[in-house]
Order: sequence, then C-alpha cells, then structure tokens
Amino acid sequence: MLTRYMAGVVAARTGDEMSGPALLVAGLAATGSPLLGASLLAGLTVSAAVGGPLLGVLLDRARRPGRLLACCLLGYAAGLLLVAGGVGRVPGTALVALAVVTGLAGPALTGGWTGQLPLVSGHDRGRLARATALDAMTYNVAGLAGPAAVGVIAAVAGGTAAVLVSALLLLTALPAAWTLPTRTPHTQPTGDVPTHNLPAVDGAALDQPPLDRSTSDRPAKGRLSGGDLLAGDRPSGERRRFGCLTAPVRAAGAVAREMAGGVRAVLGNRVLGRATAGSMVSCAGAGMFVVSAPVLGLELAGDSSRGTLLLAVTAAAGLAANGLLAWRGGPRRRNATPAWDTTLVWSTALVGAGMALAAMAGAALVGTYWIAVVAAGLVGAGEGPQLTALFAVRHREAPAELRSQVFTTGASLKITSFAVGSALAGPLSTHSVTATLLTGAALQTVAVYVLFCRRG
Repeated sequence: MLTRYMAGVVAARTGDEMSGPALLVAGLAATGSPLLGASLLAGLTVSAAVGGPLLGVLLDRARRPGRLLACCLLGYAAGLLLVAGGVGRVPGTALVALAVVTGLAGPALTGGWTGQLPLVSGHDRGRLARATALDAMTYNVAGLAGPAAVGVIAAVAGGTAAVLVSALLLLTALPAAWTLPTRTPHTQPTGDVPTHNLPAVDGAALDQPPLDRSTSDRPAKGRLSGGDLLAGDRPSGERRRFGCLTAPVRAAGAVAREMAGGVRAVLGNRVLGRATAGSMVSCAGAGMFVVSAPVLGLELAGDSSRGTLLLAVTAAAGLAANGLLAWRGGPRRRNATPAWDTTLVWSTALVGAGMALAAMAGAALVGTYWIAVVAAGLVGAGEGPQLTALFAVRHREAPAELRSQVFTTGASLKITSFAVGSALAGPLSTHSVTATLLTGAALQTVAVYVLFCRRG
C-alpha cells in the first residue's frame, strides 16, 4: 500500500509543480508578455486560502477520503486542460477566473495526501515515521523534476504541451488515490465537534447513530397542542422531516467551527503566529522569483524554458541542503534560542541573498546566465531548510488535536501569499525583471525582521 501511495503522490505533486511554470511559459509564448502567465499562476494559487481549510475538514470527516482526493485530482487536471486550451483563444479574465476555481482543489495535492499517511502505514510508529520521511522527500523530488520537465518539454514542444503533461501526471495518480484505505471507526478523528449528522463526502453516512425508535410516529393520547410542539415534543416523523431541513445547516456550522479552530490555533500562539507571518512574507517574495525566472532566462539566454531550469536548480539545491541537515541530525542549539527558530531566520536571509544576486544578473552588473544559476542555487539552499524548520516549529507548537488543521491552514496562507507575490510580479516584470527580484529580496528582509524579533 505504501508503494502505491508513493507512486501516486510523486505523480500528483510532480504534476502540481509542473502546472505553475508551464502556465507561465504558455502565457509568455502566447502573448509575448509575462502578465497573463503570472495572472494565471496567481489565480491558481490564491483560492487555496478557502480550499485548504475546507478540504482539510472534509477529508478528515470522509469515511473514504481517497474518493474525495481522486475527485480533486480529476477536477484540477480538467481545469488545467481547459485553461491550456483557452490560452490565446479566450479572454484572459475568463481564464484567470477558471484558474481560481481550479485552484480550490490545489491543497489536496499537498496536505491532502499527507493527511492519509496514518491510514496507509497503520498504527505502528516506526512505519509511520518512515512513511512521513518518504513523503517529505516527495516534495523535493517533485520540485526538482517538475520545473526541469517543463523546461525540456517547453523547449521541444511549447508551454501548452507542458501543461498537458502536467494534467496527465495528475490523472496517473487517480488509481492510487481512489484505492486509499477506508477510515475505520477507530481511525475516525476525534474532536470537539461530533461527526454524526454530517453527510459523508463520498455519499455514505459518517458514524450515523441509530434512529431512536422508542417514540411512535403517532401520539399515544389525543393530539399534541401547539404549546407541546413549541416545547419540542414533535412526533418522531415530524422530527425526521425537520431534521432533513436543518441537517445541512448543522453540518455547515460544524465544519465552519472546525475551520475556525485551526485558524485560532495558528493566531493564538505567539511563536506559531510569528513563524506563519514570516513564512507568508517570504513566500510572497518566492512568488516573485518564480514569475521572474522565465523572463530572466529569456533575457540572459534567449529562451524562457531556460528560466524554468533555474527553478529546477533551486529545487535541487533545496534537496541537497535538506539532505545535509538530516545527515547532521538537525541544527545544533548553541544558546537559549531554539535551534529550529534560528534556522528559520538564516535560511530566509539566504533566500534574500540569492534573489539579490539574481537581480544583479538581470541588471547585467555581472550579467551571465551562469550567475543566475548560482543565484537560483542560493535561493534553493535557503528554501529547503526554511521549509523543514517551519514544519518543525509547527510540530512543536501546534496542539496535538489540531495539528492537521494547523498544517492545512498554514499551508493555505502561504500559498495565498505566493499568489499575491505572483500577481504583483506579473506587471512589474514587464517593466523590469531586476526591480521584481529586488522587491522579492526586500520582502525576504522584512520576513527576517518578523522572525528575528522573537521577544517583541
């Protein structure tokens, strides 16, 4: 089961990592401007703020979460195909709106898979730890393979072909998602909101308690007065009819309460809130780097596909940095400051330094494509440990009963920040890619300030 899970998750996440750069290249090729591609990328990611927390709750409540996951994969792939088919033929506004709708399912490709690991690995702690480590590696593998594949495919067949391959990889993951294990009563999540009376996502009831048959549908003596009805003494048949009308309202209210609980857990913890805020600012800057990469490749090497290869260099450097961090057994604690908090600060600063160097390459101050490659490597060397440190802080600070929602909510906020950065980078990069990269580097400086001021 774990092997099938890994095959599915690698295919899904690689397709996801391909989708953004592929849309950037397709938009740039169709219009000659990075504005459309950046707008499509922003639309694809901005709706994660809504889709992430909602999908997290629904997946936790579904008895067969794999079925919902498969539907999300199918919807995401279909949306990508529609967007790719409309580039150059359909007004950009309509395509961006379609990208926004498609992006609602985006968080299912990341945290949605990870949330099913306990079902796949069982209750054995050793197996779960191994599965978690393997799952974490798939992010780096996908981040390396996705942009590299876009660069090769776009150079040979164009950006639209890269989008088609991205959708094909998502569809390849469908069988693995559909056959994920069913949640049994002991694996049903427990929380402060009961799961009964909530409709199952896959059409089956979730832990529905047996109906109370102790009261007959007909009153034993005479008719009930209006006062009795107001007091709640309805016949059971009336209660069932009334329940059919109110069940969706109760279900929506319960889901909303659970989503709010995850948000409160993030904002109510000072350390967790600061780490989340810093990562959001940094992720907005990362969005500017991703949008700038194809433009930088076009300016320095005459081919936008060379820019997507810069993103592959970033992913490779992140994988190598995380491997070194794991080999050392994590960061060393040298003073009273927790080691992972320190890692979060210096890794963010390294991302900013890499973006500043890329801006220098774009301004022809040092002016070759290979300088941009080195800059991309610096960005990746910071982004890898930055993500690992953020996960460690979340694990340390999040309440155990809300951990999944904390991760889903935090991821959604980061993705939305990435979308904002991408949207701002689109029009800015049409005027100057150097200014875009310097703005991204400035955002990393702000993020370092937010993360460094621990005692404020």
